Amino acid sequence: MGSRKGIILAGGTGRRLLPNTIAVSKQLLPVFDKPMIYYPLSVLLLAGIRDIALITTPRDQPQFRRLLGDGSQWGIRLAYIVQPAPEGVAQGYILAERFLAGAASALILGDNIFHGAGMQNLLAQADEHKHGATVFACHVPDPQRYGVVQNDAWGQVTGIIEKPAKPPSDLAVTGLYFLDETAPARARNLRPSARGELEISTLLNSYLPQQHLRVETLDASCAWFDAGTPASLLEAANFVRRQQKIQGAPVCNPDDIVAGLNRVTAGAANGRAAPVSDGASAGEVWSPDPRLARQVPAPWKSVSQVYRDALKIV
Repeated sequence: MGSRKGIILAGGTGRRLLPNTIAVSKQLLPVFDKPMIYYPLSVLLLAGIRDIALITTPRDQPQFRRLLGDGSQWGIRLAYIVQPAPEGVAQGYILAERFLAGAASALILGDNIFHGAGMQNLLAQADEHKHGATVFACHVPDPQRYGVVQNDAWGQVTGIIEKPAKPPSDLAVTGLYFLDETAPARARNLRPSARGELEISTLLNSYLPQQHLRVETLDASCAWFDAGTPASLLEAANFVRRQQKIQGAPVCNPDDIVAGLNRVTAGAANGRAAPVSDGASAGEVWSPDPRLARQVPAPWKSVSQVYRDALKIV
């Protein structure tokens, strides 16, 4: 997918997960059978990105290096950037400006988990847009907790509103952003919000005057979790456990994703599709449990929300 580079924002204090995060980074906590950081890394790998920067706190960086190394085991290059203090998601573009060196980027939050049959196509479509910003939104029952998409009467995006008391829609912006090479310069022009942060919503809204802000909505086949609270961390872990039991293969395992993508590349070079074993599909593209998908009764319910509802019943 060209020269787009990846950024994983894995800094912050993890205060919503205290006391667990007193001694260890939130992104190193397990989500079922693998560390949380594997999940956002898997999304970037699935997008075909091979040059990735990991932004961490000074305290936690040695542990990330011990776990991930330089990325060569997956055929990628991992760079490490220190975040001296958490000052908002948009700060990540400023910290990574030298690493990006004028390249477009895909930034993902370190506690976001995506899984579904349609993810690879969505990522490929987002990468095709070399100018502007593409974000991914999901219908949720509690949009006031997130940045929310605002549309006009014709369905055109008019803004992203950060954690509104009265949300204009139920479309929450997830923690995955495909931005062009102007993102660092735009971030440097931001002023801190009342929370003292450089807000990602403000950065995204700077693309609106040029009509360069695109919103891709995740359909019911895609699950998304913000695993930054005890409850959502448990929900995500249970979801992964269930999916792996049904599929008989790991969810968001970097080894499997790279192996799958290599099989596809080899098959394309030979002018035919590469054989894929029953244990894994190319690029780790799996459909969530079809029994969950069939249960979707309302337009806003993603697979992850249906799964949460199922947990209340079982």
